[in-house]
Amino acid sequence: MKAVIMAGGKGTRISSITQDEIPKPMLTVGDKPILFHQIECLKKSGIKDIIIVTGHLGHKIKEYFQDGSSLKVNISYFEEDPLKPLGTAGSLYYLKDKLQEDFILVFGDVFLSVDFARMVIFHQKNKADATLLTHPNSHPYDSDLLITNHDEVTGFDSKENIRNYDYNNIVNSGIYVFSPRIFNYIKEEKKYGLEKDVIAKMLGKERVYSYHSTEYVKDMGTPERYESVNNDYINGLCERRNLSHKQKAIFLDRDGTINIYKGFLRKKEDLELIPGVSEAIKKINSSEYLCIVVTNQPIIARGESSVQNLEDIHKHLETLLGNEGAYIDGLYYCPHHPDKGFPMEVKELKINCDCRKPNIGMLTRACQDFNIDLSKSYVIGDSTLDIKMAENAGIPGILVATGQAGLDGKYDVTPTDVAEDLNKAVDKILIKKERGRRK
Repeated sequence: MKAVIMAGGKGTRISSITQDEIPKPMLTVGDKPILFHQIECLKKSGIKDIIIVTGHLGHKIKEYFQDGSSLKVNISYFEEDPLKPLGTAGSLYYLKDKLQEDFILVFGDVFLSVDFARMVIFHQKNKADATLLTHPNSHPYDSDLLITNHDEVTGFDSKENIRNYDYNNIVNSGIYVFSPRIFNYIKEEKKYGLEKDVIAKMLGKERVYSYHSTEYVKDMGTPERYESVNNDYINGLCERRNLSHKQKAIFLDRDGTINIYKGFLRKKEDLELIPGVSEAIKKINSSEYLCIVVTNQPIIARGESSVQNLEDIHKHLETLLGNEGAYIDGLYYCPHHPDKGFPMEVKELKINCDCRKPNIGMLTRACQDFNIDLSKSYVIGDSTLDIKMAENAGIPGILVATGQAGLDGKYDVTPTDVAEDLNKAVDKILIKKERGRRK
């Protein structure tokens, strides 16, 4: 498989650092250019045939990498006329004869640590024509978002829209896998925007998928973000987030732990964040742990809520957290309920399952999706169900004094620790980890 790196942009937002003396993809992270890190990452996944699209100051890229032999890869170039830029996709018209099989496309100003092999497997499994690597971020309110239906992309939500509605925190990262069918939408020698002029026109006609990843992918477009990436790289966070490595997670209960406990929540308007929760989740986001929500939702089996209504509640949760700069990496719910006799119950969901807490099915599924090492993870919740689930998984369970505060009385369990709220519980985990490093 080949890869194309779009490295022709001028980088006006970060010109205070480049001083118009180097192209943005040649900014260093650590002591190597961003492009160097991208090429090394591609090589680790077995992708060694790389085309770099250059433009502004492109000769400096060629001088540094030449034919790629020093990195044990094969690099060729397509040079855009800086006075006639082709947008984010126009150069592909001239590369179609070289890209007759599925290929990877990466924007050259994105710092990444991605297991491309895992993404390609997802692309091939879904027989996709376009796969977009997506992730949540800390500023969805001013980001271009995707609209999806079970991983299939159905639309785009521009950051220019007046967002007086809830949304899922699904951000396009600038990393793609395409089939040659993309060239059915790039038929002329002209400027194309990859998202607006190409992918948007593929929707409904081709198979376009969102590949949700928790890996490290960050835009280097501003001096502040550039500094943040350098700090993360020095601390080793970028590489640790690569899904070729085992991950660690903090699994959070929902009702009573994240939002104020009000019994069974059936309306999104009733969801109210517990004070301090966003700050706690931001701490997880900045750590080496993934933030995964696992919640029993028997209201589905009891016929008291539709799946769509529950998803609207979770969309509202993502919006509230996003407005405060926090995000969750994954959310799993159990729709089952073993007891029968409810007037509107959904019979096929009235079963004994492996996902309903205190069973560990939701944890197991998350471990498969994100390559999580369960033995290095934690559970935080407000009920004995959560602590019993932690016991069943053989991992620490921290009980918070919010919500039911362990007074539900369903199981006779002893938590590993007790905390006043989610913020204090997260501190216990992260401070313990920091002390372990110092030793």
